[in-house]
Amino acid sequence: MSDPNQSRLNEAKKALMQSQFEQAISICNQILSDRSDSNSEKESLYLIAVALRMAQQPRDALHTLDKLLQRFPDYGRGFQEQGYCWKALGDERNMATAFYRATRFNPTLLPAWRELVQFYTKTGNQQALNVASQHIQHLSALPKPLIGAMDLLHEGQLHKAEQVCRSYLQANKHHPDAMMLLAEIGLQLKVYHDAEFLLESCVALYPKNEPALVAYQSLLNKLGKFPVAAKLARKRVADNPDNAQAKITLAFALVGVGELDEALALYQDLLSQNAQRHGLWVQYGHALKAQGQTDDAINAYEKAVHIAADYGDAYWSLANTKTYRFTESMVSQMQALVSDDSTSLDDKIHVCFALGKAYEDVKQFQQAFHFYQQGNSLKNKTLNFDISRTERALTEQAQACTAELFADKAENVGCQAPDPIFIVGLPRAGSTLLEQILASHSMVDGTMELHDILGIASGLSQQQKAYPHNLTDLTDEQCAKLGEQYIQQTQAYRQGAPFFIDKMPNNFVHIGLIKRILPKAKIIDARRDPMACCFSGFKQLFADGQEFSYALEDIGRYYRAYEKLMAHWQSVLPGQILTVQHENVINDLEGEVKRILDFCGLPFEQACVDFYQTKRVIKTPSSEQVRQPIYRSGMTQWEGFSEYLSPLKQALQI
Repeated sequence: MSDPNQSRLNEAKKALMQSQFEQAISICNQILSDRSDSNSEKESLYLIAVALRMAQQPRDALHTLDKLLQRFPDYGRGFQEQGYCWKALGDERNMATAFYRATRFNPTLLPAWRELVQFYTKTGNQQALNVASQHIQHLSALPKPLIGAMDLLHEGQLHKAEQVCRSYLQANKHHPDAMMLLAEIGLQLKVYHDAEFLLESCVALYPKNEPALVAYQSLLNKLGKFPVAAKLARKRVADNPDNAQAKITLAFALVGVGELDEALALYQDLLSQNAQRHGLWVQYGHALKAQGQTDDAINAYEKAVHIAADYGDAYWSLANTKTYRFTESMVSQMQALVSDDSTSLDDKIHVCFALGKAYEDVKQFQQAFHFYQQGNSLKNKTLNFDISRTERALTEQAQACTAELFADKAENVGCQAPDPIFIVGLPRAGSTLLEQILASHSMVDGTMELHDILGIASGLSQQQKAYPHNLTDLTDEQCAKLGEQYIQQTQAYRQGAPFFIDKMPNNFVHIGLIKRILPKAKIIDARRDPMACCFSGFKQLFADGQEFSYALEDIGRYYRAYEKLMAHWQSVLPGQILTVQHENVINDLEGEVKRILDFCGLPFEQACVDFYQTKRVIKTPSSEQVRQPIYRSGMTQWEGFSEYLSPLKQALQI
């Protein structure tokens, strides 16, 4: 079935090519008035801007582009058009800024790169000229179909990009650039299993291809496969001891597996060779924070700010210690960055969240909410998240995983290892505290938010019958094999205790899978007051995922869908999931500790009550809180923002 909007857009493009600018603008305005979908809205605004510029009306074009880029702040082609408008007006500074932004969001835009080369040549910026020239050289060497697919990828047309890339690979089997590009598309589509297979194959076929090695390493780290990532990075460093990038990825992977002393030594060595690398200071700070050296971590983040005053991640890293307090001068500095049009989108998002925290700390709730809202709104515009799609996916889990699936012999199917203790729920629900309590027990290893169950689910999604509906078709042997795979993959994160914790919150979606392959695993649902939990998530800029958390209505609907699915799991798996209410832990710590240990079949140990004395690697935002005794201040933090939270209250039906 043809898309009527696309037909009209093609008509507008034809009019544009024939210099019929008013007709092109009229067609696009009609599309916009019909409440078009977001892609049609984006392309219509873009074509109007192009038509206005070509009709010698660059200022009017810029007004249209302001609307376009406010709505779609990561649209590279929109910034390229903005560059042409500023060029027409003779404003070279704004022109160069716009073309630079265009290449940041869409590195395939050769015209923007060529304009930058001219500008850098004229201004004598040799370093920038070298970078731009290298990009042009790289793009010029690529086959045209791959450049087209890359362009589609960066403009958000993922399925079209996939079609073009697959078509090219059919004719040019095992082309390394095509394999890497298809893996990147898979990553964007969250088909992680396919992306990993492609990059693993690419590295096997081309073991000396540095871009492939870097991409594979990056994906392994993203998926939390730190043991494999560390092994690969060690080989890269052994093959080339001067490869600083390989050393950086090795240090990152070592933090992932908890080898912090070696990781910190690597970071220190790298910084001794180049102390001006602001991003490296932030990574070093993260490693220090994970080890509990908060003061040293703060010093590292502050050095990053000193080196690069516009580096948003450094400000957010300071805020994300949860204990840092910004000075008035730093707040003014951050406000200036948010107001500055030349601040990159990513930096602006990070700074907005940091400013929200800064104002919340001094109880200026209106200002704090303004910046939290701005940061969330900007982040949300860069995502293609649909809460309805997520709600349907959670409903499908309940439909596929009926009581019959777990009846009778189900407990004897799968891997019988009792080792894993899964802590699930929503982010910011108190799961790190529960993990710290359990990890303080002599028989339990704390690990981190492991990606292995998500990886197994992703693998099952590639089969002919869709996951989770194919869980009923798994044979006893397949269930046992998948459970053993999980136990084997997670071995590298353990320190030798009989039991270990996997606290990936999103595993609540996959409890049906967990109980099919690991029937003796313990599952704890970390629950928190919905307003407190949801608003805490709204204030948090997550490193990756949790896309539901960037709009108040979305996060409220997600919480309700989570509650509904957990009620289903409780009904089909009676007695097999322990719900632990965060507020109860705060009000009766010892009583809840005993209850948790009883559920896990563990003897009582006082160390679990004195959890804050336990020294271990903690990588979540709550790391500093769980290194202190229980405190109550977080229970009602949302109340200062109550008047601004109507969309959340409505979604939660409060």
